[in-house]
Amino acid sequence: MNLPLETNYLLAIGVVVLGLLVAALAWRLRSLSSSGASKRAHEAAQEREPPVEKGDVIEAGVEELTDHHSGREDALVKVEGFVVFVTDIPDDVEPGDMLRAKVLSFNREGTSASAKLLERL
Repeated sequence: MNLPLETNYLLAIGVVVLGLLVAALAWRLRSLSSSGASKRAHEAAQEREPPVEKGDVIEAGVEELTDHHSGREDALVKVEGFVVFVTDIPDDVEPGDMLRAKVLSFNREGTSASAKLLERL
């Protein structure tokens, strides 16, 4: 069946718009599920005892680098899934580097800790 050229253009535009709507919906659903997982992990962390204590020396790999509100960069490491922010890191530390650090404090909720870098392993 031959449709007028204008109709073909309108159908093509409709297909593109529909594709964009489906992509936007998929992105929104994915972001909702990841924020839900983060919230569940945070709630679970509040209900368990931290696997580290103040004064412990830990060895862990850098998962990612984070910007602290003070302007410095910290290394995020995990001990049994528990988040520890390591401070005083050199500029050339990268994800995957192994660090030894001393746990100094916990946040108010006890769901993460801060540690000072002792050495890069």
